[in-house]
Amino acid sequence: MDERAVTLYYAEDDKAIAEAVREYLAGRGCRVTVFAEAEALKRALQIRRPDVVILDWNLPKGSVKEQGDEICRWIRARWKELPVLFLTVREEPADMLAGFRSGADDYVTKPFDLEVLCARIRALLRRAGQQKEHSFCCDALTLDAEKMQVFSGEKEIALSRAEYQILLLLMENKGRTVTRGQLLEQIWDSEGNYVNDNTLTVTMKRLREKLGHPSCLKTVRSFGYRMEDSL
Repeated sequence: MDERAVTLYYAEDDKAIAEAVREYLAGRGCRVTVFAEAEALKRALQIRRPDVVILDWNLPKGSVKEQGDEICRWIRARWKELPVLFLTVREEPADMLAGFRSGADDYVTKPFDLEVLCARIRALLRRAGQQKEHSFCCDALTLDAEKMQVFSGEKEIALSRAEYQILLLLMENKGRTVTRGQLLEQIWDSEGNYVNDNTLTVTMKRLREKLGHPSCLKTVRSFGYRMEDSL
């Protein structure tokens, strides 16, 4: 689809359909991970966010089925810009409306053409590329920059202004080391407030404690810090 491999999470409990979609999209440069259960999809999303999520309407949740619109609302509450596409046999207008109202970006009914599905995914990626990033993830940590909320899994974490600003800067630069000097300059000096190096050490210690000492928040000794997925 493009020079960088597109990652997709596909929630589908029909193995034959899931494998057909996975094989077709893999041949077009996508990395597709299939989930047969709703809880497995949710756990994966809390660890790493894909480029697109494809949802079936009914997915096993223990001994019952979880409705696709419920899953979509759960996703949309955490990742506003994450593209979500329904791929389902439910073709009634009421179902389609429920899907869009829950936050879906597109809705494709079965039976479907794989080439058309691929084109729909490309369209979602184009639109997503035009939107500013507001949500960031690293392992089980999620930061919503619009709502200024931070979650560790399902639990919301209350942070001070400085703690939040540090985490946001690290999340925005995920995979890259941010130096102590850059943190001091951008978090404190940008407002004309000079602080010494020990202030950063203490603030970072409190941030780690509040987040539960996540392994994805790494220290680069004598240099700075980096956010990096553990898996």
